[in-house]
Amino acid sequence: MIALSNINKTFRVAKRQAGFGRAVKALFSREYELIHALNDISFTISDGEMVGYIGPNGAGKSTTIKIMCGILTPDSGTCNIDGRTPWKERVAHVREIGVVFGQRSQLWWDVPIIDSFELIRDIYKADEKIYRNSLDELTELLDLSELLKTPARSLSLGQRMRCEIAASLLHSPKTLFLDEPTIGLDAVSKIAVRQFIKKLNTEHGTTVILTTHDMQDIEALTGRILLIGKGRILLDGSLAELKKRSSERKTLVIEHNGTAPDISEGMTLTEIKEGRLVITLDPSILPVSGAITSLAAQTELTDVSVSDITAEEMVALLYKEYDI
Repeated sequence: MIALSNINKTFRVAKRQAGFGRAVKALFSREYELIHALNDISFTISDGEMVGYIGPNGAGKSTTIKIMCGILTPDSGTCNIDGRTPWKERVAHVREIGVVFGQRSQLWWDVPIIDSFELIRDIYKADEKIYRNSLDELTELLDLSELLKTPARSLSLGQRMRCEIAASLLHSPKTLFLDEPTIGLDAVSKIAVRQFIKKLNTEHGTTVILTTHDMQDIEALTGRILLIGKGRILLDGSLAELKKRSSERKTLVIEHNGTAPDISEGMTLTEIKEGRLVITLDPSILPVSGAITSLAAQTELTDVSVSDITAEEMVALLYKEYDI
């Protein structure tokens, strides 16, 4: 069980103007700005749950993850993970969690992957039997057999990320924090990582907290999402509920010849290219038939497709609704 209550975190950041003179002045007199990263963050995550933690850059996602991992100490509030306060019981806590930061590595750059795994085993003081069983299982599921003798610097990004995920699971943690785990991966690698995470959750009951900007990751893995913006939890619900909330909106893709038509009330232009428009439509204001009739009266339509709003568009609308 993960329970956060009224977590607050503020950072004091030094500021100065550009230029040598101002740099010298800053040595003796610095100006600071307070950044309120988290404001009264509260939520609960049950054992075995998979949750998507989403929000724009700078919203406070990584700060929250670092507090739950014990890396940062909040200014106020409580965080209880399986009966532990992360920043007070760090040694005991890290034995029960796994963490993958998509832009950080826990592998040693110049040594074979298996040597990094052995070092990680020693750091966590993992039981030899548990470690060997985990290594054999992860090697098979993530197809690592050809990678174990290769230095991390010689791996592709997709190969390295598979090894990073394996490294975070060698000690069989109960909770897995994934911060942008598929960033920069190709389609094949993304699918492999998603399938593995889903299997891990299903077969081992591992609690997974996923932060990402890739809504396909969210759709494929999580049933519940937490939306954070400006340091506050703005929304907590299932992806199905959020889709239902935005289900009235439609996406129109228009192929046309000639001048691009003007859009009417109820339509929002989301993409424009020569001969092609992508429009978000609110049918409560303008029905689909009315929208097509309006566009056809202004230009020759060569193709029209209508679909429900995508997850990315849905989240973009939420960002706009909450002004984040």
